[in-house]
Amino acid sequence: MADKDLKIIGGVEIGTSKITVLIGEVTTRNISIVGKAECQSAGIVKGIITDAKAASNAVHTALEAAEKNARIPIDEIILAQTGMHLQGFKTDATVLVSSASNIVSSTDIQTACRNAINKQLPENRTSVHEIRRPFRLDGQIIANPLNIRGNRLEANYWIVHGDTNTVANSLHIIRGYNRPIFDLALSSLASGFMITTPEDRHHGVLAIDIGAGTTDYVLYRDGAPHLTGVVPVGGNHITNDLMLGLRVTPGQAETIKTRHGRAALSTRDKTAKIWLNGDHGIGDRQIPLHSIEQITSARASEIFEIVRKKLGADYTPETTPGGIVLTGGSSKLEAMADAASKAFEAPARLGEFPATVAEQLHLPGYATALGLLFNGASAVRDSLPKKKRGIFNVFGLL
Repeated sequence: MADKDLKIIGGVEIGTSKITVLIGEVTTRNISIVGKAECQSAGIVKGIITDAKAASNAVHTALEAAEKNARIPIDEIILAQTGMHLQGFKTDATVLVSSASNIVSSTDIQTACRNAINKQLPENRTSVHEIRRPFRLDGQIIANPLNIRGNRLEANYWIVHGDTNTVANSLHIIRGYNRPIFDLALSSLASGFMITTPEDRHHGVLAIDIGAGTTDYVLYRDGAPHLTGVVPVGGNHITNDLMLGLRVTPGQAETIKTRHGRAALSTRDKTAKIWLNGDHGIGDRQIPLHSIEQITSARASEIFEIVRKKLGADYTPETTPGGIVLTGGSSKLEAMADAASKAFEAPARLGEFPATVAEQLHLPGYATALGLLFNGASAVRDSLPKKKRGIFNVFGLL
């Protein structure tokens, strides 16, 4: 790269229904989106690669189109990780402050962190993300305990690990395009970062990204991710239910979902109907709107009920005053926020991106790819030369 004070980073999301690539120009002061591309996915089921050749072709097509759109090649890639192969667990470690004055040192912090994450993973599992929660010093939450007086320092982590072969398969696809990988990032953390504010995360908020084949979520508490997860249901399951329940084709089911589906039952006249094709030709017929709503609302409610069950006792409305924030392509189903509010007994809303994001990117389907770039930009910036380093003022990344 000619200019050593910037990097061209690609954020890549390999989804069940589509591949999304955004290209960002990261400097010591800012990040700008300079290219984008989407293409239909292939060889991917619920976030898992089932056909390597088909998946590679789709991903490489999207990367090539994004670089053509940006008119500049990508230097490095940040790759999203999702799928049911991902699992997480809590771990912590406590150390006694070593100095006679009881002032916490960098060594105390490093020891506590090292002891907390030094856990052996099961066979054929690889670490994907080590999420540090706030420190506790003598039981009190401390954002940065360095040089603070105390006796017992506790480090807490949420460790996410994945199937080694599954992770390796996604890496192999990117390397096949001959571009280095800068980092891996959880889809939930990427999208959650884009649709929640620092204030949301401080008070407690649950971000849910509803895709085609999976639903990713992250629960924030005390300003940091508390836990994450993935469930193997999404918008495609609503489409499949319509296809089976109404005896229609997949294409017809998708159209019905988009135009007439609702995530919550309304007070519509139960006698109201729509035409399946609208051409009044052979095979066209009328379908009750109430039947459509019954199918779509039942599956939408089930998605949220599964997420709440997975969260267990870690989620309560009282500890999540920021409520529920939704994103992902399938969050666009009408009344999805209403269904979430009912399931979680808390206020729910569709996520919005910061005003600094270009208007043409203000679509739920871009949440993960945008988050890969903006959330990862500070780490990218740290790899740049420091001589011209300024204030990195995008979303307060310092």
